[in-house]
Amino acid sequence: MKISELWQKYKEIILYVIFGAGTTLVNAAVYMMCSGAGLSTALSTVIAWVLSVLFAFVTNRRFVFESGSSGPMAVAKEITSFFSCRLVTGLLDLAIMLVFVEVLKLWELAVKIASNVVVIVLNYVVSKLLIFKKKD
Repeated sequence: MKISELWQKYKEIILYVIFGAGTTLVNAAVYMMCSGAGLSTALSTVIAWVLSVLFAFVTNRRFVFESGSSGPMAVAKEITSFFSCRLVTGLLDLAIMLVFVEVLKLWELAVKIASNVVVIVLNYVVSKLLIFKKKD
């Protein structure tokens, strides 16, 4: 199989992984900056989540799933769905951080990275199947 054929076959997944890594870096960097500035684990996680979700929406909509939706209502539906689903996985991230960092006293950066891996996989499935679903 040629590289161009592989690219076409796996383009969406490759781009999702690249931008997922970018989202994870944004999330972890913002979290560590906030935590290092003395903010609580919960507040640091929330701030990191908001900024990383904004980054993820723009990159997922434009580059990964190449949304063709236009018009205010269609875009509003995508934004609402995207942020709603991300809120659920954001709360999961928060719960993981609180349990494993605050209660179990594990290394926060390792927990943050592991938590983000779980969140990225869940977010891909929801984005692919629900939010940016291609119209037949």
